[in-house]
Amino acid sequence: MNVGYLLYNSAAKFPHREAIVSHQGRLDYQRFEQRVARLAGAMLSAGLQRGERVAILYLNGAPFVETYFAAVRVGLVATPVNFRLVGPEIAYILDDSGAAALFHGPEFADTVAEIRPACPALRLVVGPSQADYEHFLESGTAAPYDPKVAPSDPCQIMYTSGTTGKPKGAVLTHDNILWNLVNTMTGRKDREGRNAVIVGPLSHTAALNNHLTIQVALGGKSVLVSRFDPEALLRIIEQERINLISGAPAFYNLLLQEPRAWDYERTSITTCTAGADKLTAETKRRLMDFFPNIQGVFDVYGCTEASPSITILDDRESLTRHGSVGRPLPFLEAQIVDPTGQPLGADEVGEVVVRGPNVMAGYHGNPEATAKAIRDGRLFTGDLARMDEDGFFYIVDRMKDMIVSGGENIYPREIEEVLVAHPAVADAVVVGEPDELWGESVKAVVVVKPGAHLAADEVVRHCKAHLASYKKPRKVVFMADLPRTASGKVIKHELKHIT
Repeated sequence: MNVGYLLYNSAAKFPHREAIVSHQGRLDYQRFEQRVARLAGAMLSAGLQRGERVAILYLNGAPFVETYFAAVRVGLVATPVNFRLVGPEIAYILDDSGAAALFHGPEFADTVAEIRPACPALRLVVGPSQADYEHFLESGTAAPYDPKVAPSDPCQIMYTSGTTGKPKGAVLTHDNILWNLVNTMTGRKDREGRNAVIVGPLSHTAALNNHLTIQVALGGKSVLVSRFDPEALLRIIEQERINLISGAPAFYNLLLQEPRAWDYERTSITTCTAGADKLTAETKRRLMDFFPNIQGVFDVYGCTEASPSITILDDRESLTRHGSVGRPLPFLEAQIVDPTGQPLGADEVGEVVVRGPNVMAGYHGNPEATAKAIRDGRLFTGDLARMDEDGFFYIVDRMKDMIVSGGENIYPREIEEVLVAHPAVADAVVVGEPDELWGESVKAVVVVKPGAHLAADEVVRHCKAHLASYKKPRKVVFMADLPRTASGKVIKHELKHIT
């Protein structure tokens, strides 16, 4: 079996069930399969060969999912490109992946024209208008689902968010995606035929592999949102009778701040999942008030290199295991280890390492980075965590974000949890900055809630009341918003030098 089979199978079982809803229109599974087959045929007729990379640069919508399933159907390697990137960043990914083809939306026509000379491997560019895409698709003869595409073949090259340094392309095989699918469906209790809204960019593993792919596998309806607007999303939830919603905590905070949010019908939502960043107890409480038919919030922890799911906190367990991201999923092994790679005991902080069929094949064209990340068959995630006596994981921080001040290890996440508990704080992040005396000192970057007022000394007093004195911020900076990646992670390196 390969990933292309998922659509082929659902189209055979549920031909007239709605599959994709987007600003391009509505597709049932039969029409979705037919269009994907013709697009795959057009790709082959254009000279693309198995194993070549097909870059995908679209906002969330039908062209993205059609291009993706068409490519993987015939053994091409899908290479999604984050639509928030600028020209040089896009050119880097196209060149690094050696993409032979690029499918893009009209919004990116000028950028693609500028960077194409820097991408000599590109032989085929489909764009810049929707008409061009449709003409190319219609030119193809339907390519049947190809069972000869092996589970071990590359399916995706997913570029890391690149919050520091150049992004690396994680090569995910068909097997990686399918095992992640089984793990995530089990941990999240997914069922057949539900209605999901997909807001996160499909260029990221969470939206593509956990949200869209699961819906396709289970014959569900995916409503694709190309640009986030809180009130428009609430209308979609009401009109499409959405059952499942997923997003980063920052996304939920924005949704809950919409002045008319409570005016919309939300009782159809029965599953709410969060990931990509810390989910505070306060945000969880507010979500349960806002979506009255959820039992709790599924908290998903993972990384691109794991396709992405590693642990999931069950919705009911989320009511009592505050701060946990759950237990490792069934078909993988996860441990907390010390710097030598040896397992640690309960409640000891160390690095999360993962072994299993969901772990990437390696980084494309980068054996040095691959050897550093995968050792003895284990993926070293770079995330610091602890595990309690019952096997529940608690993410402490990224190893690179840990602050060492006066010989003490300080974990920003712990301080951030305290900061966002303040009634006037909408969001907060903690970073370290150089300090001549202590080596590093703590800096808090705070976003104040609309209409609220907060002074720096009050922030420091609040932290001192809940934390050891050496953990308190020595500097507090206020911002209107925090810089984030498309997946919702704060770009911390941009905050280290602000004053």
